[in-house]
Amino acid sequence: MKLTVLGPGCWGLTLAWLLTNNFDEITVWGRDVDLYDDLVINKHCSKPLEVQLDKKVEITSNLQNAIQGANIILAVVATSGMRDVCEKLKEAGIKPSQILVNASKGIELNTLMRMSEVIKDVLPTQKLAILSGPTLAKEVLQGKPTAASVASDDMETAEFVQKALNVGGKFRLYTNSDVTGVELGGSLKNVIAIASGFAHSMELGDNCLGTLLTRGMAEIIRVSIKLGAQPSTLYGLSGMGDLIATCSSPMSRNFTVGSLLGKGKKIDDILKELGSVAEGVKTSKAMCDLGKKLGVDVPLSNAIYEALYTDITPQQILDKLMNRKLKEEERYDKVGS
Repeated sequence: MKLTVLGPGCWGLTLAWLLTNNFDEITVWGRDVDLYDDLVINKHCSKPLEVQLDKKVEITSNLQNAIQGANIILAVVATSGMRDVCEKLKEAGIKPSQILVNASKGIELNTLMRMSEVIKDVLPTQKLAILSGPTLAKEVLQGKPTAASVASDDMETAEFVQKALNVGGKFRLYTNSDVTGVELGGSLKNVIAIASGFAHSMELGDNCLGTLLTRGMAEIIRVSIKLGAQPSTLYGLSGMGDLIATCSSPMSRNFTVGSLLGKGKKIDDILKELGSVAEGVKTSKAMCDLGKKLGVDVPLSNAIYEALYTDITPQQILDKLMNRKLKEEERYDKVGS
C-alpha cells in the first residue's frame, strides 16, 4: 500500500513519521518553496519540531508522481490553500477511487465552507474522509497515545482508513458518519484555544479556564447544530476531546497565539515569532461571520476577533465579556434553540 502526504508542515511530517510501518511506500509532497535540502536529502526537519523520517519516505514537488498509485492521500495543508491544492490534484489526474483524507482544521473564509465542502466543490466524485481529534504533534512524536475520529459519508471508506491509519498502542481511530460535526468540532475549537491562551497569560485562574471551556463549547454547539452537526459528535474526540487538549497545552499553536495576545503583542509579530500556521486566527473571523449568518450569539469568538484585529486591550476584552447582559444557561435538551 502507498500513502501520500500533501503538505510538509509539522502535522504532515508527524503523520508520515507515525505511519511509516503501516505502508510499503510513503511520499510527502510539497511546493518547491516549502522544501529544503535537509528535508529532501536527510529526511530531517528541525523547526518548529524535530522530525526524522525513515529513509524510505520520498520527498517531492512533483504532484503527479506523488499521487500515482497512492491508496490514501492525506491532505495536511493550510485551509486557505486547500482549494488550490484540489485544483492541482485534478490537473495531476487524481482518481475518484483514491481516498482523500483531510487532516486540516479550518473554514474557507470567503465561502464559509468546511474543508470537505471545498474538496467536493472541486472534486465532486472523490472518495473522502476526515481525520480529526486531540493530536498535538509533539506528543505524537514522543510516542504518547491518543485517539482520533475518521469521518465519512461512506462507512466502508471510513473503516478502510481506520484500519490503514491505526497504530497499535499509539494512535487509536474511531469511525464516525457525522462529517459536519467532526469537521466543525476540530475547526471551531481553535478559536477557543486562543481564548484559553489569552486567559492563561493574564493569570485569570483555573475557574476562568473551566468557564472558557464550557462557554466556548456552547458557542461551538450553537453554530454546529445550525449547520447540521449531531450534538453527540461535539462531545466526542473531535469536539470536546480536541478542545480540552488545545485549550490546556502550550504545545498548541493557537494557545500560544492567545498567550502572546494576552501579553499585549500584535498578531503580525506573533505569527512571525510562531513561524507556522495557527488556523484559529482566520477561523475567528469565519466563526463571527457564521454567527451573523446563522443568527447565533458567539461572544467569545467576537472577543478573540477583536483581540486579533483591533487595538482593544486585554483588560477591555475581559471587561466586555464579564459585563454582558445576564442570561439563562443552555440546557442540553435546548441546545441550538
